[in-house]
Order: sequence, then structure tokens, then C-alpha cells
Amino acid sequence: MAKARIPEEMFRVTTPASRCSYLADEKSALTYRVYLDISPGELEQLIRRGWRRFTGHIFRPSCPACQKCVPIRVPVQQSELSKSQRRVMRRNEHVRYVIQPPTVTDDHIRLYNAWHDERTASRGWHRSRVNAQQYWENFLVGDYPSLHEMLFYEEDRLLGVSLIDVMPNSTSSVYFFYDPNWAPRSPGTFSGLCEIEAARQAGREYVYFGYWIGDCPSMAYKNRFQPYELLEGYPADDEEPNWVLHGSLGSTP
Repeated sequence: MAKARIPEEMFRVTTPASRCSYLADEKSALTYRVYLDISPGELEQLIRRGWRRFTGHIFRPSCPACQKCVPIRVPVQQSELSKSQRRVMRRNEHVRYVIQPPTVTDDHIRLYNAWHDERTASRGWHRSRVNAQQYWENFLVGDYPSLHEMLFYEEDRLLGVSLIDVMPNSTSSVYFFYDPNWAPRSPGTFSGLCEIEAARQAGREYVYFGYWIGDCPSMAYKNRFQPYELLEGYPADDEEPNWVLHGSLGSTP
């Protein structure tokens, strides 16, 4: 099957360098490509080259003196659970998930606001509660048939929402929020493992987990899904990306 082409964006812009929100001693900048719509196959070609999608923006780091944001993906057919990940699965054995086109419900809004309130209290995030219209504008605006949601339930109670892009040969994590009371059972790890398993069952090859930053604890965990691949540099549209395999199950407790 022929690979989808990379479409021309409406416009492209790079932000001025500013204080990095992940590494305090670094300056960060992002290059944005703006599309009104993009097919799953076209999006996949961009993500293979280190780009990310959030609403109508396709972005990639363009930092002046730092390349510590490294695109990471997991080859799902090779992935295996570590001992600690098996414990996470056991602690969540009664949690089920469904994957469907994105929706906005009262439960979504309640869950997002509770999650963000907890982040405001524990991490000093700016307070940001949303209503249904704001949720749609923040996460769902635009014509992106790749966008789906992975809903996590315990019995009939919504525990978490993972927004993902589903593409021909891969999926990509976009955003995840959850009930703060679920936190002791490692929902981030659990949702990542479920995304890997869902992609495997669907016959896809990779799950993209955004950027791995080894010096940032909130981003360094991503290489616990093993083995994993890291992208070398940020290839141009006409360059073939080079993903390098790293890690082994034996190195992860």
C-alpha cells in the first residue's frame, strides 16, 4: 500500500524562545503547522517525523540550543509487561475500556474539572475549569477523523478519558485525564498498557507516546514501556525517519 503524502499546511509559524516548562534551565520554541483537516494516513506521516497533533495544530520542538525532547514509540507486537506493570494490571483488573469517536458528556466535564483541580492544588497549575463548549474547543475542534477517545470504566463509573489518534498503522496518545481517586492504582501506566494492547489487537504496529525527556521526571517514565524506539533528529518531510530500537524487558523492574 502506498504511503499517504504529507499535505501542505495553511500556514507555519515558530514561536519565540521562552522558558521551558519541562527543563528550568532551557529555552523552548515550537513550530506549528495549521490544518483545517487532515486524513489519518497524512497525519501518520507527520507523526513518524516527530510531529504531534493537538486540536488544529501540528507541532514539533524547534528549541534554539536543546534537543532533549525525543519522539518515542513502542513497537506493540514486541512489547511485553514488566513485573511492576503486571502488578498495575492486577490492581485494575475490574477496569474496562471502550474506544469510540469523541463525545462530550456531563461525566467528561466533571472528570476533567476534578482532575485539573487536583493538578492546581498539587502542582500549582493555573486553575482552568471548563464547560461543554470549552471542552469541545480545547480538545475536539476541527475535522480529524483520526481522533478517538478511550473511556475507562469501573462498573458504570467513568474513571478516565484518553484522547488518541487512530491511524492506519499506529495510534498516538494525545491527552489523558482521570479521576484523582484512581491515582493510587497508576492510571497513567495502565492507560498506556491498554493503548498498546488495543493497537496490538487491531493489528497496528506502533503506539506513539509523544516526547521522552530523560531529565524530566514527569516525561521520563515513557521508556518504561519496553522495548521502545527513539527518533533520530527531526527529519524533513522528504526525509525518511530513522527510529532506533532501545531497551529490553530485563532492564525494567
